[in-house]
Amino acid sequence: MEGVLQTRGLLSLPSKPKIKAFYPLPQGGLRNRFNSLSSLKPNPFNGVSLSSNGFQKVQGFDTKPQLFGQKKRCFPICKAEAAAAAADGQPLFVEKGQPKFMGIELVTLKKIIPLGAMFFCILFNYTILRDTKDVLVVTAKGSSAEIIPFLKTWVNLPMAIGFMLLYTKLANVLSKEALFYTVILPFIAFFGAFGFVLYPLSNYFHPTAFADKLLNTLGPRFLGPIAILRIWSFCLFYVMAELWGSVVVSVLFWGFANQITTVDEAKRFYPLFGLGANVALIFSGRTVKYFSSLRSSLGPGVDGWAISLKGMMSIVVMMGGAICFFYWWVNRNVALPTRSKKKKVKPNMTTMESLKFLVSSKYIRDLATLVVAYGISINLVEVTWKSKLKAQFPSPNEYSSFMGDFSTATGIATFTMMLLSQWIFDKYGWGAAAKITPTVLLLTGVGFFSLLLFGAPLAPTLAKFGMTPLLAAVYVGAMQNIFSKSAKYSLFDPCKEMAYIPLDEDTKVKGKAAIDVVCNPLGKSGGALIQQFMILTFGSLANSTPYLGGVLLVIVLAWLGAAKSLDGQFTQLRQEEDLEKEMERASLKIPVVSQNENGNGPLSSGSSLNPAEGDSTNASSEPSSPRSL
Repeated sequence: MEGVLQTRGLLSLPSKPKIKAFYPLPQGGLRNRFNSLSSLKPNPFNGVSLSSNGFQKVQGFDTKPQLFGQKKRCFPICKAEAAAAAADGQPLFVEKGQPKFMGIELVTLKKIIPLGAMFFCILFNYTILRDTKDVLVVTAKGSSAEIIPFLKTWVNLPMAIGFMLLYTKLANVLSKEALFYTVILPFIAFFGAFGFVLYPLSNYFHPTAFADKLLNTLGPRFLGPIAILRIWSFCLFYVMAELWGSVVVSVLFWGFANQITTVDEAKRFYPLFGLGANVALIFSGRTVKYFSSLRSSLGPGVDGWAISLKGMMSIVVMMGGAICFFYWWVNRNVALPTRSKKKKVKPNMTTMESLKFLVSSKYIRDLATLVVAYGISINLVEVTWKSKLKAQFPSPNEYSSFMGDFSTATGIATFTMMLLSQWIFDKYGWGAAAKITPTVLLLTGVGFFSLLLFGAPLAPTLAKFGMTPLLAAVYVGAMQNIFSKSAKYSLFDPCKEMAYIPLDEDTKVKGKAAIDVVCNPLGKSGGALIQQFMILTFGSLANSTPYLGGVLLVIVLAWLGAAKSLDGQFTQLRQEEDLEKEMERASLKIPVVSQNENGNGPLSSGSSLNPAEGDSTNASSEPSSPRSL
């Protein structure tokens, strides 16, 4: 490392020059004068003493470090001037730093800017795909929102498992770059083909007549499962859109980001990615709104939804190309950071082992309750809300236009909550932050289900505001989804991850593995299974609405109870951790010792020695003897 010795003139002297003894220079030169006192060990040189600032007294001339390519020349430098520079806190050796822009190194910006652009494009596409998939399967002829629970359980889950098995096989034979392109390009090709080929020709290969025959035979209770067969290409689009969120976002992007960034860079810039994601949510919501409103400018007899779908899928393909370009550029222009070859041992727990571990720990049980309760609650409300949304907006363009506004509002609310989350944590603590999400779900859920069950008596009052009970229920359900999702991203997820921090390493690793194996799938599919049971028992979602409201109330109350219990345990563990840190800091304090007549013994019990700070307390005093400190 190239260094330059800083000087302030060869003849400069300290403001208060002192007469100092000189002893032979130890091997190693100037740097030995700045070794910490804690590294000094007993040695046979009894005559060597320490100066008042804790450094060894050496001869007054040192040599300038030799630069590469120079002949060996000696430059005597006055020791008094070097000591003055050190006393003023100026570094004797200055490293040549990397070039920076706005305080950030250009090497870091070469990674962070393309990563941020990739994340924006991925989330932009995901919002368009998420809104479009709901429109396709909910508003299709012969289908309804009742298809979603069956689709998530019997189509989405098996295909996700199959995809991950295939991904594991490909990861063993392909390089990381080839694996990225192999995974993402089929997604881009499918969405482009769907907009321009599959959807326009869907009337020719959908088995509509066969589905009608099955529905007449089995009855309307089996409308959901039969609709999967009736609109199988739309269901395939639904699954691919779901996989885009889990595969491209979680596996491809975050795997690549963790590969090229350091821990310090991740701490600084990963939170900004979350804010950028919500900006993408706002813009993509406006895009969906724009293409959904094109129908008003089209002539009679033109399928407005087909035109909107082509426009949105064209943007998805262009954004996918941009993602591939940024990935290619980073791989060609950014050097990968060095990694430790030591691998962390992750427990490979089976489902039964995970269940046993969950049962054995109250802390982990409460944390698992939070995860499962959120998954079930959001599914119970979301599907019921979408069924009312279709009743209010039966046209695909109207439905899609509303979902565009919904995505924009969700992005704004989440962005605002992320800015407020730090203040909430600082002022009210972990417990209050953990209870906000279930409280929001409870209050908005009561209003939503009350409008569904008791909307008729409220009709005259709502009419004064220009709303019907159905429209009011749609708006309240939208508010519930907006606030619950924003609270989830800004408060629930940070609370869940923070809860692992004070645990011991064994419980932390095993507990996270158990929750990943058992609770995440249970939370995602639990709500869908409850709805399937209700639909098959009572005939439809409308008939099962009172029972779904009761189930939601029980689950949210259990969620609040688990959050309260976990708050007490979390606070206790944090206090214990803080106490341990204080004890460790106290044990690291080293008392100053001096030599008595026999050469050992304490000098004073109330002082400590810190050579890095210099002689701040006894700067004006000289050592009493060469053998004393």
